[in-house]
Amino acid sequence: MSNLDLDVSVQGDRTVVTVTGELDMDTGPHLAEAADAIDLPGRALALDLSAVTFVDSCGLHVLLALRRRATLAGATPALAHLPDQALRLLDLTGTRRLFTLTAR
Repeated sequence: MSNLDLDVSVQGDRTVVTVTGELDMDTGPHLAEAADAIDLPGRALALDLSAVTFVDSCGLHVLLALRRRATLAGATPALAHLPDQALRLLDLTGTRRLFTLTAR
């Protein structure tokens, strides 16, 4: 069983979701559920993935769905501090260009 911890904080006009653990088939629904509770319109949304140890295709699906939901709501989504494994997954699937990647 995979572990995933989430911390949601509001920093001005930006909501930051700090994700810790594995983002996979078991844990992805937890991130999706937490993201559904975030008020997105007009806000910046940053997912801090610095403490993520693994992302599989199901985790990527959750990130893509969250990106779509945020964009439709007028939010500006970004992925911050992606680990190398997650960057490789984005490159292999051709999805890196769909995300704004930040170092903060």
